[in-house]
Amino acid sequence: MRLIWHMHSCFEVANSATVVVDPHDGRSIGVKPPSLRADIVLISHDHFDHNAIRVVRGDYVLVKDKTPRQIKGVDIRGINAFHDDVQGEKRGRVILFQFTIGGVRFCHLGDLGHPLTEHQIEEIGPVDVLFIPVGGTFTIDGQQARELVLSVKPKVAIPMHFRVGGLSLSIQTVDEFLRGIPEEKVVRVGNEVDFERDELPENTEYWVFSQ
Repeated sequence: MRLIWHMHSCFEVANSATVVVDPHDGRSIGVKPPSLRADIVLISHDHFDHNAIRVVRGDYVLVKDKTPRQIKGVDIRGINAFHDDVQGEKRGRVILFQFTIGGVRFCHLGDLGHPLTEHQIEEIGPVDVLFIPVGGTFTIDGQQARELVLSVKPKVAIPMHFRVGGLSLSIQTVDEFLRGIPEEKVVRVGNEVDFERDELPENTEYWVFSQ
């Protein structure tokens, strides 16, 4: 299983099939354009920094709704949520994608803008790898993200949508999210990592990707 961070909220998960979530074009947000090829592309919401499907190569299947389905051996389903803390009145809705590939259960929270309800946590179910926004302003912030991780209890929590060099969006760095987390629980993995399902930790680790 290979996991690659293409900056911002864009991740590539490659195993028997390649899944890309929330692609951006790079230039529009001030970072390096990603090089992407996919079998499946998941779009959590139609904002320019999450829906740049034109940069993705390949004969892929595009998924933009929550309907449960299986594509090329990948089980996919979505959960409704909001881009803000006022029921979507400011920024609309987002889809939280839960997908399973190679026996690993991933959940990408898109631009989640509010704490999850108990019902939403039940809908998501068990999670091995959780992609969670931490930058605030447009999403939950670092403290809210830490609390959410404690509720979902993934094996691996991966922060996303935070400030990096060159990014033109005014959001927080990852530091606030990591505040108070024991250093031995933080794994810095560069911009990609290979792992096997059996290698995932029993208790939550925090994998931090970098440029």
